[in-house]
Amino acid sequence: MLFDILAGIEGLPAVNALKVSFVVYPLINALHILSIGATVTCVLLMDLRILGVGGGVARRPLLHLLREAIAFAFPVAVLSGLALFSIRAQEYATNQAFLIKMALLALAGVNLLAFRLLPQPAGDTVYPIAARLLAALSMLLWVSILVAGRFIGFI
Repeated sequence: MLFDILAGIEGLPAVNALKVSFVVYPLINALHILSIGATVTCVLLMDLRILGVGGGVARRPLLHLLREAIAFAFPVAVLSGLALFSIRAQEYATNQAFLIKMALLALAGVNLLAFRLLPQPAGDTVYPIAARLLAALSMLLWVSILVAGRFIGFI
């Protein structure tokens, strides 16, 4: 049943057009890489700030800017990733690196939710240890997501 749905996705006219396009596929691939890079970079910068790096930079404006950048870059990464997935949906559904990447993305989401549930310190005071541990875990998860994504084409 699942593979019938995935085969149906692969057979959509827009997906077939994407498969044969000499221009559009590389552009979507580049857009995905760019948006993932922007997302991971912003997340790492936020996490480093939470860990105390860049204490000379006001926390609130920096985090606000980085969150706005992620609010743009992450949806672009998701949409471009869905377009790339659609071309080989059946293959990716069994690709271990892809499945690991999706699991890591889910864990990163849970990690973010856990962080958002913590009380936020006022001003530029130091974050509590729980927040710093979650920031360190976030860094590990996002770098792992990036690495898993690079392995998708090699498995």
